[in-house]
Amino acid sequence: MTMIKHSFLVMLSVSMLFPGSGCATLPKVSDVIDEARTQEPPQILSAKGMLSPEKSKVLMERLKRSVAPTDMLERYGAVIESVSGSPLTNGNKVTLLIDGPATYAAMFKAMENARDHINLETFIIEDDETGRRFSDLLLKKQAEGVQVNLIYDSRGGFRTPAPFFQRLRDAGIQVLAFNPINPLKARKSWNLAHPDHRKILIVDGKVVFTGGINISEVYSSSPSGASGPSGASGLSGGKPGKKAPIPWRDTDVQIEGPVVAEFQKLFLDTWRQQKGPNLSGRNYFPELKAAGNSLVRAVGSTPGETNRLTFVLYVAAITFSERSLHLTNAYFVPDEETVDALRDAAGRGVDVKLLLPGNTDTSLTLSAGRYYYSGLLKSGVKIYERRDVLLHAKTAVIDNVWSTVGSTNMDFWSFSSNDEVNAVILSKEFAAEMERMFAEDLAASHEIRLEEWKKRPVLDRIKEWFAHQFERWL
Repeated sequence: MTMIKHSFLVMLSVSMLFPGSGCATLPKVSDVIDEARTQEPPQILSAKGMLSPEKSKVLMERLKRSVAPTDMLERYGAVIESVSGSPLTNGNKVTLLIDGPATYAAMFKAMENARDHINLETFIIEDDETGRRFSDLLLKKQAEGVQVNLIYDSRGGFRTPAPFFQRLRDAGIQVLAFNPINPLKARKSWNLAHPDHRKILIVDGKVVFTGGINISEVYSSSPSGASGPSGASGLSGGKPGKKAPIPWRDTDVQIEGPVVAEFQKLFLDTWRQQKGPNLSGRNYFPELKAAGNSLVRAVGSTPGETNRLTFVLYVAAITFSERSLHLTNAYFVPDEETVDALRDAAGRGVDVKLLLPGNTDTSLTLSAGRYYYSGLLKSGVKIYERRDVLLHAKTAVIDNVWSTVGSTNMDFWSFSSNDEVNAVILSKEFAAEMERMFAEDLAASHEIRLEEWKKRPVLDRIKEWFAHQFERWL
């Protein structure tokens, strides 16, 4: 099976090459929160420019009145605005995309309609049926005069053969390998301990897709049995009689509106930082009109003492939750501050539910996450495992109004060493969609109860303890 999560051996090898990668420290979010208390309430960017503080306040008050009383929005907004530099934007339309088939179908439709440019940033693009369908369409659009620019992570794309990318380059597509594995090809300091884990597709500067889905055949079927863009049945290799692989469960969003420009800035910043070739003059920042009513913020995180924004995003949101906290994450190996925030939330009466994988492509990560189950369960956190799929989604919905969909796993490597990106959506209507999706996932999951968990085999406890010793490299 394709390994979308790095294996433990790869992580350990990288940590040996770059010892600092496992020794970095995460910011203390409580200090960030204290410093942000003196900040002004967040201002809001609209299609016509920055709203006045008075209009921004009216918009936030209207949103607050649409749900049960909560101070979460202002408190969280002040913290993220103080550290991110990315504005909260109004006038966006957000479409929830569940699993690979729906996501790929929407992506293909948008790319088919491209007229100016396609910017694609992905951790993995594989040379399989799905990857070739993407590459064929990108080549077609390039031939039609649409400029295609591709960033892929060199480690995530390690098994994709060079001719796959050379075919794209030969046709005029600009292809950039993020932090090349070959040190002779490095355009800046060579650092394998800094991967690009983002997934961003931007079409004509007007629509963006982001979430957890890579470009790989493993997403070609969904738990409901739907087929992917190629129409494949989901059988391994498409051969009759061969057992179907376990479906991958993931989530993306399609966004139209002013916030697309913020995702475009993230893509172009990465291109510049990686010293990519000069991009042809295209209209990367067209005039964007309001397309919906959702408030959205693009949060991009890079390694560095002040740039671990997705870590602050999650811990601050958990800290400020007041009623419900429903979190789904594929690789759950939390740090102490995250664990404390989850336990504190449950202790103050928040309905904290964690939806985590029961199957995985990296067993050590699964065991390392389970190391924390006992303490979380004792504090009142409810834990569910989805065992009929390979859960790869990274989402959360809080207080029926705050949601996030992105690429960020809740592990040390993702928080401290990766480039990640999340969309934060403030919308009662979108949160309701997220809650319905979460409820459907829970209905297909197994609840881990404390009394049952206490009776697990001794061997499992040993595995959890062992994996915990290496959690900073998972």
